[in-house]
Amino acid sequence: MPKVNIAVIGCGSIANAAHLPNYAKNPDAEVRYCCDIIPARADEAAEKYGGKAVYDYHEILDDPELYAVSVCTHNDFHAPISIDFLRAGKDVLCEKPAARILSEALEMQRVQHETGRLLSIGVVNRFGDAVNRVKAMIVAGDLGEVFHVYASFRAHRSIPGLGGDFTTKAISGGGALIDWGVHYLDLVFYCCGEPKPRTASGEAFCKLGKDIKDYTCLNMWAQREANEAGTYDVDDSVTGIVRTDGPVITLHGAWAQNIGVSETFIDFMGDLGGIRLTYCGDFVYYTAKHGALLEVKPKYPTVDFYQTEINSFVSSVITRQPNQACIDNTIATSKIMDAIYRSSEAHAEMTID
Repeated sequence: MPKVNIAVIGCGSIANAAHLPNYAKNPDAEVRYCCDIIPARADEAAEKYGGKAVYDYHEILDDPELYAVSVCTHNDFHAPISIDFLRAGKDVLCEKPAARILSEALEMQRVQHETGRLLSIGVVNRFGDAVNRVKAMIVAGDLGEVFHVYASFRAHRSIPGLGGDFTTKAISGGGALIDWGVHYLDLVFYCCGEPKPRTASGEAFCKLGKDIKDYTCLNMWAQREANEAGTYDVDDSVTGIVRTDGPVITLHGAWAQNIGVSETFIDFMGDLGGIRLTYCGDFVYYTAKHGALLEVKPKYPTVDFYQTEINSFVSSVITRQPNQACIDNTIATSKIMDAIYRSSEAHAEMTID
C-alpha cells in the first residue's frame, strides 16, 4: 500500500501540538491537506508540514487519493465533518469529545457502522505507557476486585478562553466535564475493562466565571485575555457518581475552584491493592504482603502518547482493524457525561441506556 494520505481539518493548537508533527514523523503517512477556515493557519501548517492549504473541507471530500482525516475543530463541528468524511469513504480520527451532545455522538457511531469506515476518538490516554501498565495490573488481578474508582481533575483558576468558544455551551457542549472529565472517565473505563454504565447522578456548577469582567486568574490559556462581551454558560466545576456493572466511579472536577491546589489523579481501589495514577504521570501501587504494607513506584520507559495514538490510527487505516479508541469503545463516556448533565438539571439520578 502507498503512504496513507492524511488531511488535518482545523489547524489550531491540538493539530500543531499533536496531529501534524506526529503524522510527519510516521513513515507510513503523508500530510496531503492542511485545512482551516482561517487561511493563515492553513498556510502556515502546509508550509511547515507539507501538503496543500485549503480553506473549505468540502473541496477535498471526493479526492480518491485521500485515505483518512484528523478532525481538530471546535466541538460543534466534530459530528458534521466526521460524518461527511465517513460518507465520502474516508477513515476518521476525531478529537475528543466525540461530539458536543450525545445525539451527535450516536449519529457518528451509526454512520460509522453504516459506512464500514474507521472512526477513532482522540482519547489519547488509552495510548499512554502508565495507563496501559495500570490496565495490565488490573487485568492480572494485582488489585483484586476493583470496587471503587475516584477521579480528581481540579485546578485553581484555569478557565480556558473565558468568553470564547470553550465557555459557550452551544459550541462546546459543556465546560470542565466535557473538556477535562472526558479524558478521566474514558481512562477509567479503559483500565477497568469497559464496564457497562448503569446510572449517574451529578451536579454541575457555573459559578466562578459568570462575572467575566472581574474574573481573576494568573493566565488565560486558549486566548490571551477574557472576552468581556462573550458568553459563559458552562460548568466550571462538577461532581458525580456513576454506577456500572463493575466499579462505582466518583468524580470531582473543576476548571476553577477557590482552592489553590491542583489535584489531578485517579485512585483505583481494590480489595487486594490500590493504585494512584497521576494524570499524565507515574503511578504508585499499594498493597499488603507478609504482614507488611507495601508501596511500589514502578519505573519504565515511556513514549509520547500522541505519537503512539497517531501511529496506531495509521496502522488501523492500513490493517483495517479498529484500535482501542474506536467509537464503540468510547461512546460510554458520551452517555455518562450526558447523564450527569441531565442529572444536574433535574437534581435526580439518571438511568443510562
